Amino acid sequence: MDKYTWVDIGSSFLPSEIVAAFLYAQLEEADTIMRKRNEIFRYYSEQFAPLCESGLCRMPTCPSECRHNAHLFYLLVDTVQGERDRLIAHLKEKDINAVFHYVPLHTSPMGLGMGYKEGDLPVTEDLSERLVRLPCYYELTRKDQDRVIDEV
Repeated sequence: MDKYTWVDIGSSFLPSEIVAAFLYAQLEEADTIMRKRNEIFRYYSEQFAPLCESGLCRMPTCPSECRHNAHLFYLLVDTVQGERDRLIAHLKEKDINAVFHYVPLHTSPMGLGMGYKEGDLPVTEDLSERLVRLPCYYELTRKDQDRVIDEV
């Protein structure tokens, strides 16, 4: 089962001791990690602004009165059928790990079993088919980011 497929009620949310140790170390460095992730996010935003202004894609926005954690960076590509998959394939050929986001829960086996069907949430389905997550992690260098930007 892939990690984004909801098949039944319930999950185990207890982290193992090793996962807890990693989390603790990250919490000790949270300010540094958040500062770097926000730098990465801002740079992507600056560099992709012209592409978005031309109407070729959209990117995340955050209202000025809010803060975000720069957990991920995505582009929403045009509605042309398959454009997201072509972009992901192109980036993969260049050894860049870009992925789609989550499968809409209402179209998962569990969602279908609860009576939902494809087409019930057309906006969710549309966005799911167009969203491309770009590499966005603490160790991402500016050089790597520039390579991602150039290939997009």
